[in-house]
Amino acid sequence: MFKKILIANRGEIACRVIKSARKMGIATVAVYSDADRNALHVKMADEAVHIGPAPANQSYIVIDRIMEAVRQTGAEAVHPGYGFLSENRKFAAALEAEGVVFIGPPSGAIEAMGDKITSKKIAQEAGVSTVPGYMGIIEDAEEAVKISQQVGYPVMIKASAGGGGKGMRIAWNDAEAREGFQSSKNEAAASFGDDRIFIEKFVTQPRHIEIQVLADTLGNTVYLHERECSIQRRNQKVIEEAPSPFLDAATRRAMGEQACALARAVGYASAGTVEFIVDGARNFYFLEMNTRLQVEHPVTELITGIDIVEQMIRVAAGKPLPFKQSDLKINGWAMESRLYAEDPYRGFLPSIGRLTRYRPPVEGETVGGGIVRNDTGVYEGGEISMYYDPMIAKLCTWAPTRDAAIEEMRLALDTFEVEGIGHNLPFVGAVMDHPRFVSGDISTAFIAEEYPDGFLGATLAPVLTRRIAAATAAMNRVAEIRRTRISGTLGNHERLVGDDWVVTLQGSEYTTRIDADREGSTVRFADGGALRVTSDWVPGQPLARLMVDGTPLVLKVGKIPSGFRIRARGADLKVHVRTPRQAELAKLMPEKLPPDTSRFLLCPMPGLIVNIAVKEGQEVQEGQALATVEAMKMENILRAERKGVVKKISAKAGSSLKVDDVIMEFE
Repeated sequence: MFKKILIANRGEIACRVIKSARKMGIATVAVYSDADRNALHVKMADEAVHIGPAPANQSYIVIDRIMEAVRQTGAEAVHPGYGFLSENRKFAAALEAEGVVFIGPPSGAIEAMGDKITSKKIAQEAGVSTVPGYMGIIEDAEEAVKISQQVGYPVMIKASAGGGGKGMRIAWNDAEAREGFQSSKNEAAASFGDDRIFIEKFVTQPRHIEIQVLADTLGNTVYLHERECSIQRRNQKVIEEAPSPFLDAATRRAMGEQACALARAVGYASAGTVEFIVDGARNFYFLEMNTRLQVEHPVTELITGIDIVEQMIRVAAGKPLPFKQSDLKINGWAMESRLYAEDPYRGFLPSIGRLTRYRPPVEGETVGGGIVRNDTGVYEGGEISMYYDPMIAKLCTWAPTRDAAIEEMRLALDTFEVEGIGHNLPFVGAVMDHPRFVSGDISTAFIAEEYPDGFLGATLAPVLTRRIAAATAAMNRVAEIRRTRISGTLGNHERLVGDDWVVTLQGSEYTTRIDADREGSTVRFADGGALRVTSDWVPGQPLARLMVDGTPLVLKVGKIPSGFRIRARGADLKVHVRTPRQAELAKLMPEKLPPDTSRFLLCPMPGLIVNIAVKEGQEVQEGQALATVEAMKMENILRAERKGVVKKISAKAGSSLKVDDVIMEFE
C-alpha cells in the first residue's frame, strides 16, 4: 500500500480524500493557491505545497505545478478528486511517465469516456441507447444555430470536457442557441481549458439517474446501484438521493449491467459513474460517463456501507475488490443537500465573503435512529472565494426509509448555522417540505416548474406556523423573565411577566395564554387548542431546540423589536410577540416601503464585468441582454426587465463590482 499520496484538488473533496487516507494509515499532501493558503484541506493534510495564484488556470489545472509538488514531496500516488484535472488524460499520462500512480482509471479510459463526444460514439457502437444529437466539433455560433435547427428545439449545448453544470445551456430558439454557444464556449475555456462544444436534443421532463461502478485491474466490475439526481438548477445538481424513488428492480438491474458492460468495453478500473436520463416509461438513455469520483458519492456510501475513496486507493495499488455483485445490497435511504454560496433571494447568484458563523449539525447517529454526515471544506472565519465552485458542504442523512431520511434532513438543515454570506439553505429546506418532492414525483424540470419566478421564501403550512407560534410564545416568556431580572425589579419575577400574548407571523395572528411550570409551558390558543413546549433555550442563543407536543422543532433565532426573527424549513419569518394592548396598537402603525431601484441595473453579485452590451441613449426591449457578469467561473447575463432607454452607464468591461453597485441607469 502507498505510504504517501498527494491530493490534486481543494475544498471539501480534498478533505474527504484525506479522511479515507488517514483511516488507511497513508500520509497526505495538499496543494493550495494564494486564495487557499488558510483553507481547511491545507490544515488537515500532513504536508502542503503552494502551487500558484488564485485563478485555477494558473494553479490547480496547471499540470507542471502539480508535478513539481509531487517531486518535491515524494508522493507515490495522486488522487485528483473531481473537476480540475480529474478527467485530464495528459495529467494521468504525465504521472505515469514520472512513475507515480494515478488514483483513477487508465488514461485510455479517460480519453475514451472523459470526452463526451467520443464517449457517445463508443456507447452507440456498444449498442447503448443515446440521446439524438450532433457529435462533431462546432466551429461558430451560426453553425450551432444550423445544427440546432436540424436536431430540433429544444437543444442542450454542452462543453465536451464539461461537468458540474458548467459550459451547458438549453436553447429553445435561434437567438438562444447563438447566445448559449458563446457562453458555453467561454465557460468551458475558463473552467477546463477546452472550449469544444457539441449539441444534443434536450429531452423534456426527464429524470437524471446515474449508476456508480467500481472496477479493479483484475477484471472485476460491479455497480453500487443508483442515485437520483433530478433536482437540478442550471444543470447543476442540488439534491441527490439513493436509491431512486422511481426505479423498479428490473430497470435498476438493466441499467447497472449496461453500465458495467460499458466500463468493461474501455478497460475501466477505479470508481466511475454512468449517467442516464430516464423518461416516464422507465426508458433510459446514456448521457455520459464521468471517469472520476462524483460529488454525490456519499449517498451511495451510506446505503452500501462501502468507502468508495478507499476502494479507489486499493484498486490503484493493485488490490482486488473485496466484494462481488451479489454482496451489494441496498440498505435504507440516503439524502444529500448541497450547500452553495448562492443567494436564493437573488436568483441564486454567487455570494462571497467571510463565514462569520459556520456551525454544521453534529455528525453521527441521531436521536431518531438516523445518521448525519457533512462533507465540508470550510470553517468558521474562513473566506468563500470568487475563484472556485460555490459549493460549501454536502449535508447527508440516512434512515431506514425515504420519509425518515427526509425528516432527518429537515432537522439537520434547520440545525445548520451559516452567517456572513448568501447561501441556499432556505431553498433546500423548502424543497424537503414540497409535496411533489416528498411524493417522489420529480424531474430535472422540478425547480423551473415549481419556482418559475425564483425562490421568494417558503410559505409554511398552518400546522407548522401554529407550532412556531407556541414555541415563540414560550421563548418570549423566558426572555421577559430574564429582562425583568436584569432590570433589577424586586419581587416575584414570574408574576411580573404576563400570561396573555398575541403572536403574529406569516399573516396570521394567534391569541395565546401560557401556563408555565418547572418542566415547560402549555400554550393555550383562543380556539381551545393547546401545545406543550419544552426547551433549554436561553435568550441570546442563536439556535433553539424545542419539543412541541413531543415532536422536535429546531429554530434559528434572532432578536427584533417585540419578537424574534425565526428561520426554519426554508422560511425567514418576523414573529412578533406582544401583549394584547401592544398588538392592538401595532395594527395602527403604517407600513414602511422599500426604496424604488427600478431605474437602475444593479450588480446582483460580487463579480467581474465581462461586457456591456448596450450604449448610452440606446432603447432596450424587455429581455434584451444588457451586461454579462462573471463570478465563480460562471457567466451571468443580465437582461432588461422592461422596455426603456439607457441614460447612463457607470461600469465598463473589466470592472470588479460589489453587490448592488450600479451598472447603468435608465430614463
